[in-house]
Amino acid sequence: MSEHSTPVMWIGMDVHKTSTTLAILPGDSNEAEILKTTSTVPAIRKLFRKLSKRGAPRACYESSGAGYVLQRGLDRSGFHCDVVASGLIPRRPGDRRKNDRLDAINLAKHYRAGNLTSIEVPDEDREAARQLVRSRLAVQRHIICLKHRIVRVLATHGYIFSGTKCNWTIKHRAWLRTLQRDLPGLLRIVLSTHTAHLEYLEEQRANLDADLVSLSGCDPWRRPVMALRCFRGIDTLTAMTLVTEIGDIRRFRSPRALMSYTGLVPGERSSGDHCHRGPITKAGNAYIRRVLVEAAWHYRHRTGADQKLKNRRQGQAPMVVAIAHKAQNRLHRRFHRLVDRRGQYKAVAAIARELAGFIWAAMMAVAEEE
Repeated sequence: MSEHSTPVMWIGMDVHKTSTTLAILPGDSNEAEILKTTSTVPAIRKLFRKLSKRGAPRACYESSGAGYVLQRGLDRSGFHCDVVASGLIPRRPGDRRKNDRLDAINLAKHYRAGNLTSIEVPDEDREAARQLVRSRLAVQRHIICLKHRIVRVLATHGYIFSGTKCNWTIKHRAWLRTLQRDLPGLLRIVLSTHTAHLEYLEEQRANLDADLVSLSGCDPWRRPVMALRCFRGIDTLTAMTLVTEIGDIRRFRSPRALMSYTGLVPGERSSGDHCHRGPITKAGNAYIRRVLVEAAWHYRHRTGADQKLKNRRQGQAPMVVAIAHKAQNRLHRRFHRLVDRRGQYKAVAAIARELAGFIWAAMMAVAEEE
C-alpha cells in the first residue's frame, strides 16, 4: 500500500474469540472513537479499508490466544499491525476498572506514546514447528503426572515398590504387570486403565521424537540444530526447542539481550547507595528457560567430551566447536565454584544464564555463514 499523506490513526484492538473492540485515536486527539466488529480477518480487513480513507492506520493488539492470524491477514493487505507483549503493558496500580473499551483505549494511547514492546511474529512454518515441540513437552508432562498418579493410587492401598531405589525401572514395570494380575477386581481396573493410558502416551512421545528428528534434518533447522548439538547437555529436542523459540538470533543485539529474553537475569531493587539483587525475573520465554536449566545440570560433570558428544561435533564448523569447548571448560569450573558459595540451585541458574551467551555466539556464527 502506498504511503498516505493524511495523519496517522493509532488503533488499539482488544481481540476476543468472537468480537474485537477497536479504539481509534486520530493524530494527537485524546478522544477515541470506539468500534466493535467480529474477529474474522475479512471483517477487520474491510473495516481497515474504510479507515484508510481517513488516514494511515497503525494498529496493535495484545499477544494472547488470538495468535498471529489477524496480524498476518492485515500485513498481507498492506496495513501495519503489531502484536505487543501483554506482560509489558504499563498499568496504573490504582485503576480497578477493566473492560474491552478501556483496554482498547489504553492500548491505543500507549502505542501512540511508544510505551509498548512489539514481539517478533514467526512465519507459519516456524510457528508450526514450535507447536510440534510444545506438543512433545505437553505429552511428557502428561506422562509424568500419570506416573505419579499410579504410584500414589497404589501407595494408598499399601502397594509400595521397594525392589530398586527409583520407580519406573525395568524391575518396577515388571512388578506392576505382576501386581495387575493379582489385584482385586476394582483396583485392577484402575491400574489397567492407567497403565494402558501410559503406554499410549509413551507411544505418542516416541512418534513425536521421530518427527522432530526428521524435521531437524531439514532446512532451515538443520544447520543451527547441528551447531547447538555440539554443546554438552543439548541434543535434538533441546536444540529444536531453542531454534524454534528464539527464531532469528540477529534480533538480539548482544548475549545480554538473549539472557534477558530467557528471564534468567536477576531482579534488582536498588536505590542510592543501596544495591539489592534478588531471584531471577522469569519475565521471558519459559520454554527456553526450562531447557537451558536442564542443560546447565550437565556441566557439573567432568569437562572431557564423551564419545557421543565427539560424534556430534564431527564435521561442524571449527568456530562453533571452539565455542562449545570453551563453554564446556568454563561452565564446569564455574559451576563448582558457585556451588560452594551459593548452593546448587543458584549455581544452575547462573550457569544457564551464561550458557545462553555461548548459544548466542554459536547461533550468530551460523547466521553469519548463511
